[in-house]
Amino acid sequence: MDDIYMLSDKMIPLRIGNRLKQTRLRQNITQQSLAEETGVSLSSIKKIEKGEIGSFDPWLRVLRILGLLDALQPLVNEPQPSPSEYYEMVHSSAKKTRKRAAGSPHKKAKEEPLW
Repeated sequence: MDDIYMLSDKMIPLRIGNRLKQTRLRQNITQQSLAEETGVSLSSIKKIEKGEIGSFDPWLRVLRILGLLDALQPLVNEPQPSPSEYYEMVHSSAKKTRKRAAGSPHKKAKEEPLW
């Protein structure tokens, strides 16, 4: 497997398109039926398979139908805090808890003026 950072920007979509085409063929899906199932035009399916990924939305639909959407999982997961960040988060919330009341809960009666 090649390091993706060693591939040119033009080579990456070409490889993705080729992989999508191979997956589609292994699953015995025609371009036409993939287009109908995804709601993407046939010409867009052909372009995607040639590495011409112009829009993200049709590409996502194709990934979903072919069962390859998991490849994007690391991009959509929220980053987990490191152990030290988690410790700091837990202890910072404990530091902010109140230790005593702010004031008397009863209102003082107003004093009547003497005159």
